[in-house]
Amino acid sequence: MKKLWETIDQAVLKSLPNAARGYEQRITIPEFTFLGVHNQPDFGHIVIWFYGKDKTIELKSLKEYLYQYRDTIISYERVVDVLYKHLMATYEPDRIRLEIEFRPRGGITSKMTVYRDWE
Repeated sequence: MKKLWETIDQAVLKSLPNAARGYEQRITIPEFTFLGVHNQPDFGHIVIWFYGKDKTIELKSLKEYLYQYRDTIISYERVVDVLYKHLMATYEPDRIRLEIEFRPRGGITSKMTVYRDWE
């Protein structure tokens, strides 16, 4: 049986041809929502720093992709992991940095960052 987070379809993500290399696409998603591991709504603020090769992120598809998380029970760590892997597989960027700051729950906030920078 698949876990709910395994049903998030990365094929929803679409790309556009990258018109020019060497620039940063910074995407901010201030109202990311999902269900925490206790089936309670959780909220986060996502920032993506993206340096594309041949492709760039089509924003409408990113929004539709993120909607899939709204009814998905998933941990903070798994959110970052799944989103990062899907972005890497779909866009194959030169560099990417993904940061999610999760809103307070029980008086505690958490910020998670994953990146693929210059090698």
